[in-house]
Amino acid sequence: MGAITGAWQWLATAANWAGEKGVWHRLAEHLWLSGLCLVLSCLIALPVALWLGHLGKGGALAVNLSNVGRAVPTFAVLVLLTLSPLGRQGDWPTVIALVLFAVPPLLTNAYLGMREADRDVVEAARGMGMSGPQLLLRVEIPLAYPLIMTGLRSATVQVIATATLAALAGGGGLGRIITAGFGNYDTAQVVAGAVLVAVLALAVEGVLVLAERLLDPMRGRRRAARTASRPAKGAGTGAAPGAPGAGVPTPGVPPPSAPAPGPATAGAPTPGAPTSASAPRATTRPDPARLDRT
Repeated sequence: MGAITGAWQWLATAANWAGEKGVWHRLAEHLWLSGLCLVLSCLIALPVALWLGHLGKGGALAVNLSNVGRAVPTFAVLVLLTLSPLGRQGDWPTVIALVLFAVPPLLTNAYLGMREADRDVVEAARGMGMSGPQLLLRVEIPLAYPLIMTGLRSATVQVIATATLAALAGGGGLGRIITAGFGNYDTAQVVAGAVLVAVLALAVEGVLVLAERLLDPMRGRRRAARTASRPAKGAGTGAAPGAPGAGVPTPGVPPPSAPAPGPATAGAPTPGAPTSASAPRATTRPDPARLDRT
């Protein structure tokens, strides 16, 4: 609890947010470095993945080669590049290490999204006479959009979290706050730097989720499909048994239990009532006085 309280006090101090060593300056450096690495990763991975997914050839080899980057620790790559002549070129060792780290999720998810697109839809579009570029841009990429965005979100969070290693190579970013805390034996500052990195990663993740929903090319069609799949409520007498409108006849339509009288039913005898042919005739008994007179 002492470290958490100290981190809160460190974050609440205005002096820690201003200046070249302040939080705002380090945050800007962190965002610039992460954004540069993500742009380069997308420029490398997405065109290759989309084209191989469209052709359906060579994708497995490309995915396996890109996944080699996951087996090599990013810190080890950063150390090797820093010790090489490239280490004297500013932030390029960090940029290269983070690009190699971000390419695999982008390439893998984009390729799988292209290959898992509905083949019936793709073949129907091809049968309508669409060319290869039209099929790629208007059918396959919209169908693969969810997996492409999943790979982008995964790569973004990984890059933001791993960009703190740039401080070990003399770079900027929020990692400088953490390394300065280690150097000063200030646990509160170390915890505060870690909290800032975590909050930044979660905030960017939320922004990407919102952007994914707003920019979805299939958004209108999915909404229309959900609306069409809902049953119509209150249509005629089709309400479910026990529902508030169940059993209420539609105005102007006679109920099935009381048919309107027609020629076939006019004059028909009522069930259970005696007919004129079967009714007993009344008999008159003779008067005895009238018999005596005669």
